[in-house]
Amino acid sequence: MLLVEALLLKALAIPLLAWIAWVDFTTQKIANRDVLLLLCMGGGSLLLLSLQSGSWWDMGLSAIGGLVLFLALFPFWVLRKIGAGDVKLLAVMPLLIGGNSLVVFTVLLLFFAVATAVLVKNPFMLPAGAFRLYVEHMDRKGIVPFGVPIAAAAICGIVYLIYESLVLANSSGILGQLN
Repeated sequence: MLLVEALLLKALAIPLLAWIAWVDFTTQKIANRDVLLLLCMGGGSLLLLSLQSGSWWDMGLSAIGGLVLFLALFPFWVLRKIGAGDVKLLAVMPLLIGGNSLVVFTVLLLFFAVATAVLVKNPFMLPAGAFRLYVEHMDRKGIVPFGVPIAAAAICGIVYLIYESLVLANSSGILGQLN
């Protein structure tokens, strides 16, 4: 049963991540309360999974990953190359995604970050005029809402993780035992 609750916490993070992406896109701000809520959801999910498996490896790996990301990105915030909200959001992602799925998240983040950079630098690729003007404004100001690709990669990573967990649970017969 702990697997179901852990996956539910991860699934509940998806609308919050979508909200963070929208707010970051429109205001270039990521609220501390949203990041803390993601931290609690991710930590709670990892705690439940650790209790189920009896191993604290994934939780430790995630905590170390979050600390390393925060320390690595902090100088970029000091140099004003990345926003403080983006640094905090990226530091929380290993706890939300889990240490075993960080590779999937990293590949997705790379893809979405490149796509965002291409759209900001080439707004003529976008269909809607108002949207194009907004992106051109971001390009002139030198603003890139990096929370959008972070949230998109996290959403896709969580969906992949839930799918993978359900397939594994179905193949091992766990889902049949729950019915």
